Amino acid sequence: MDPQKPMPRMRNDVRLDDRTEMLATRVIGAAIEVHREMGPGFLESHYEEAMCFELTQQGIPFLRQHAISVSYKGHVVSEGRLDMLVDDLIVLELKAVQALAPVFDATVLAYLRATQKRLGLLINFNVPLLKDGLKRIVL
Repeated sequence: MDPQKPMPRMRNDVRLDDRTEMLATRVIGAAIEVHREMGPGFLESHYEEAMCFELTQQGIPFLRQHAISVSYKGHVVSEGRLDMLVDDLIVLELKAVQALAPVFDATVLAYLRATQKRLGLLINFNVPLLKDGLKRIVL
């Protein structure tokens, strides 16, 4: 990253193109369906499997545990894995934790920078109401 350029910032109030917004609505709907059926209390891997099933049922394309390159000054230093990349547009990070910590926002933001995507959805299934566990992060 160029030291003269300001660091990209996370935004939650930005409207993206219609295709991305419609896809985000469908993904959130799929997550609501998973949460409605399973409720809180399971492991993240269980929700990931259920999300894969639900996205497939709804005809929404995705990549699971998608490998990404982690670069430093243009040099690949490591590899990371996204929980899901939905239709090559949305980074989906799933959690099943007591509360979302700021580090999870930072992780999604880093994934957005690494993939050059604009929208990330951070979803915590370990909540009574899914709307309380949903965070939209826009780069």
